[in-house]
Amino acid sequence: MHYSFSKLLACGSVVAATLCLGGCPASLSQPTVSFARQVNYGDSKAVETVTNEFGSTDLQMIAEKMVGSLLEDPVLANRPTMTLSTVRNKTSEYIDTKAIMNSIQTALVKSRKVKFARSNDEMQAGVDELQRQNQSGLYKSQGKAQIGRMSAAKYTLEGEIISIVKQNTATKDVFYKMTLKLYDVEDGSIEWQDEKEIRKTSSR
Repeated sequence: MHYSFSKLLACGSVVAATLCLGGCPASLSQPTVSFARQVNYGDSKAVETVTNEFGSTDLQMIAEKMVGSLLEDPVLANRPTMTLSTVRNKTSEYIDTKAIMNSIQTALVKSRKVKFARSNDEMQAGVDELQRQNQSGLYKSQGKAQIGRMSAAKYTLEGEIISIVKQNTATKDVFYKMTLKLYDVEDGSIEWQDEKEIRKTSSR
């Protein structure tokens, strides 16, 4: 009796599958990948000098400068309500400006000298929760958050970050400047403003 090569191959696959059902080694069914790299935890506050691009130390320096300046200003005397606006990135690299503002907001909230209302990109979640409590019919009247009771922000924080890059064959110099402004929402006046400058130089 003669069998074609394709039939023999098919029969072999069936036999192999049958054998595996009886107990294939784990190494065949679930291959594992091992990494020889060693991972160590470092100090999150340590100065980061891997490159001269914007890094964690720059973010921390900016947040510390802005928070310290704001906390010393009399504009926070009566614990006003603020909201976060945008920080325009005018550099030539990607910078997570939201992370900068979150660090500033965290420190200000912990100071208990300022309250924050939801920012524009956070507002929809608040609206959805209010509608769920008031329109779904799932909640008793007592204890429900009432629509129309949100606190409006008196001030809004916004700013920009720019960079100037100079380099030659041996040296690269990067200058960053972060400017932050506190606007009165009602009349548009600037009630506080500060900036932080950072220079980073690397050599070949």
